[in-house]
Amino acid sequence: MQFEQVPSDLLETLQLNAGVLTTGFTPATGVIGTILGATTGGITFNANPNYVDFGEDVDNVPANTWQMKRVTHYDPVISGTFVSLSSSARVKQLVGAATIDTLDSTHIIPDHALKETDFADVWWIGDYSDKNKGAATAGYVAIHVKNALNTIGFQITSTKDGKGQFPFEYHGHYDYEDIEDAPFEVYLKAGTAITQATLEAT
Repeated sequence: MQFEQVPSDLLETLQLNAGVLTTGFTPATGVIGTILGATTGGITFNANPNYVDFGEDVDNVPANTWQMKRVTHYDPVISGTFVSLSSSARVKQLVGAATIDTLDSTHIIPDHALKETDFADVWWIGDYSDKNKGAATAGYVAIHVKNALNTIGFQITSTKDGKGQFPFEYHGHYDYEDIEDAPFEVYLKAGTAITQATLEAT
């Protein structure tokens, strides 16, 4: 059938598997930072834009005239469920506004006032294409959520004979230092085949 076809490069353009959440990522080299934890059920990301239509109440200007619309802000949200907690720092991050006791690093103290240290960048990196081996050559989709804060607080659901689950919902935030800088960005890189020269170089 003429219109029952798929792109010839379909396998090379699929995003595969659940991906990983990390503290950092270097797109040029494919090197990831510290993994935040194991997850279950995959990851969801939304880059929700808020639009304003400056022409909607102007005489003789139809609503939804594209030249009159602007994005006032984005609310990027990355959410999912952890099944592991790697450190007190990860628990602090899930609590949101919190401090780790300087005399007892196992003690996380909730705060009422937010501090700069309560916000931290979060990266999600997922495999892209069938060529996903080798940090320098693997294809990936990467999402960088800036100044992220878990806004649903620390939660745990335990089950009989099962794993504890810790849901999260990180929202990206703007920064006064660069107020025009959107609180998220996306990278897409096609994978390339690993050559013998690449193997020898590593």
